[in-house]
Amino acid sequence: MTSVKAVVAIVAVLGLSACGDDPFGKNKGGSDGITQSNLDPHSIAYFNETIGDTVLFDVDQSTLNEAGIALLNQQAEWLLEHPVNSVLIEGHADEQGTREYNLALGARRAAAVQSYLVSRGLTDARLRTITYGKERPLEICSDEACWSKNRRSVTVVTGGLGS
Repeated sequence: MTSVKAVVAIVAVLGLSACGDDPFGKNKGGSDGITQSNLDPHSIAYFNETIGDTVLFDVDQSTLNEAGIALLNQQAEWLLEHPVNSVLIEGHADEQGTREYNLALGARRAAAVQSYLVSRGLTDARLRTITYGKERPLEICSDEACWSKNRRSVTVVTGGLGS
């Protein structure tokens, strides 16, 4: 019976490899088998890992701080150089407070980022926002170390040649 399991496993792996160039999802981003590298300044991987996609906020705040503004300036520069890419701005909150309050706070955070990027020259047509409130935490624990990582907006770049 063990040899049957081995054959089934081999067939499954071969079947997955026939489905595409990246059967196990190791090719971050990209499509059509194009590998992205965070070393390529035109790639979304570069945007995410080198520039950074996450702006952090203070407790109960949707006002951008100096670190957030500095990051958004870099994001705006990259996005202006890559006009074919569209953007989804996610707003998040920590798990303190009600679901409704955190959804509204996440929406304000996403709107603050969108407004700042528009002020830097991006068009509203390229930018969409969504709020997740406290529904998608990065860290789960009941202390500031986790909460501070969950108070954020995330700029998700999609589409275009850089995808």
